[in-house]
Amino acid sequence: MPVRDLDLLTEAARAAGHIAERYWRRDPATWDKPGHQGPVTEADLEIDRMLHDRLRAARPAYGWLSEESEDDPARLEAEHIFVVDPIDGTRAFIGGERTFAHALAVARSGAITAAVVYLPMMGALYQATVGRGARLNGRRLRASSRDRLEGAAVLTARAALDPDHWTGPPPHLKRSLRASLAYRLCLVAEGRYDAMLTLRDSWDWDTAAGSLIAREAGASVTDRRGGALRFDTAHPVSAGVIAAPPALHSQIVTRLA
Repeated sequence: MPVRDLDLLTEAARAAGHIAERYWRRDPATWDKPGHQGPVTEADLEIDRMLHDRLRAARPAYGWLSEESEDDPARLEAEHIFVVDPIDGTRAFIGGERTFAHALAVARSGAITAAVVYLPMMGALYQATVGRGARLNGRRLRASSRDRLEGAAVLTARAALDPDHWTGPPPHLKRSLRASLAYRLCLVAEGRYDAMLTLRDSWDWDTAAGSLIAREAGASVTDRRGGALRFDTAHPVSAGVIAAPPALHSQIVTRLA
């Protein structure tokens, strides 16, 4: 079933990319969501409607969790759920950058079993199914083998290196960042960066798809305390995210305050 779900997610992600292309760099209507939850555009909403209709029609028994849909508690009773971010990196999308992504996943009993992260303007399709590895445009992915934190190439916000977050001095890192959290996880899977780290609470739709892709590429993926990520909770948030090769991941968790 995960393979069939992957095919479904892939087709839906490509359809989302077609919609996004129509709005990209064409000044889509934009609003600020309440509660300082960031911007949303007419493209986000159209993609969300399309994904909901297409995916739920194909799997009516699956629950639904999306950044742009009102949360339905009925999803907690479903064995499988879709976890979707119609556009991850909306600010990048609004700014005309290419690094926004469509992030789609299926979870079974709280664990991700199939995942797609698609960056249409970069032609990058990341895919994974549980136990079968991760791929970029069909090429098998392997995370970095780095085992030393000092000097590692890490995707993280500058605020994460504040001394208050670390026991002892913060590590010296080659720091970078991307707007899309899903894309950051995929870059770790690709081995282009050694790790990604966010200490802020993170919504499930931002982490679900990329977490499986990174894990199937050989990275360890947990919350900031080293706990497993779960995708069947009433409040769909994790306590941050760390993705890194196992030895490096262990060092990060140990050194975080």
